[in-house]
Amino acid sequence: MCNLYKVRSSHTEVADFFDAIVEDFGANTAEEVYPGYPTSVVADGRLQSMVWGFPLARKGAKGQPLKPKPVNNTRTDKVKSYFWRESFEERRCLIPVSEFAEAEGPRGSMTRTWFSMPDAPLFATAGIWRQTDEWGAACSMLMTEANAQVGPIHNRMPVILPRDVWGQWLGGTPGEAYDLCVPYAGQLAVDRTEEPWFKRRGGSA
Repeated sequence: MCNLYKVRSSHTEVADFFDAIVEDFGANTAEEVYPGYPTSVVADGRLQSMVWGFPLARKGAKGQPLKPKPVNNTRTDKVKSYFWRESFEERRCLIPVSEFAEAEGPRGSMTRTWFSMPDAPLFATAGIWRQTDEWGAACSMLMTEANAQVGPIHNRMPVILPRDVWGQWLGGTPGEAYDLCVPYAGQLAVDRTEEPWFKRRGGSA
């Protein structure tokens, strides 16, 4: 699953890349995006801010309400479930990404391995979104089986959408959209780093 990605481009650059209208974000979004963080999303022809993750209600041991958990990944084999179905059928979006990370190595000393496009500053991952009482607009990223490059590290990866199928994802029928939920067939650039997986979160773009 993907729990960390980067968007290195400015809002204007992202909007230009996706031919989208820029909304007034009010504040910068972080370059490193974690579950529960605001991020840039293309929906209804506009680049807008959404929280990464649908809120999942939680209760403590004594039944007291806890802060909702952001469910930021949607497995493609679960899109027909109650939690995801309406959003998948009616509110699909594009989530701009510069590179996404997976944790590699033994537990306790995992490092960040980054995946990106070798010839582009951005690419589109498949997303769904909805309005929430807790956080306003929120999005989740579609996950499918890993391709040969990601597979040695994790068994799933984001659904990466080439430019020529963006329209099918956004405007096609649920069946046509589901047909796109396959492992990425192209080549990804792989950057194995010594960055610890767990480190202080920060940075802005």
